[in-house]
Amino acid sequence: MKVNESAENYLETILILSGKLPVVRSVDISNELGYKKSSVSVAMKNLKEKHYITITDSGFIYLTDEGKKVADMIYERHEFISKWLVSLGVDKQVATEDACRIEHVISAESFEAIKNHINIINAS
Repeated sequence: MKVNESAENYLETILILSGKLPVVRSVDISNELGYKKSSVSVAMKNLKEKHYITITDSGFIYLTDEGKKVADMIYERHEFISKWLVSLGVDKQVATEDACRIEHVISAESFEAIKNHINIINAS
């Protein structure tokens, strides 16, 4: 399941917006990310072709099972790394920005090892 960083960001944004809005449209994604509508439109076409999303005739965007799997993975990494960095004393804004970068490059193996280590420490 190798997805590029841009696609991961779009999928994560769709996941987050779907929790806030009754339906997600390209304009919502554009507003959330601050991207041009045309850029979002091209990205949605690519995500649809790769079967990560479906788009209804009304323009409503939904994650497929595979798209949700990727979005959930990235969102979990983002939330966990952000909270961890904040707990280490990193400013919340800096922690969020750093988590956005780290979440895309860290391997599943390393992320699980860090998560397990921190959970063991927190359980003590």
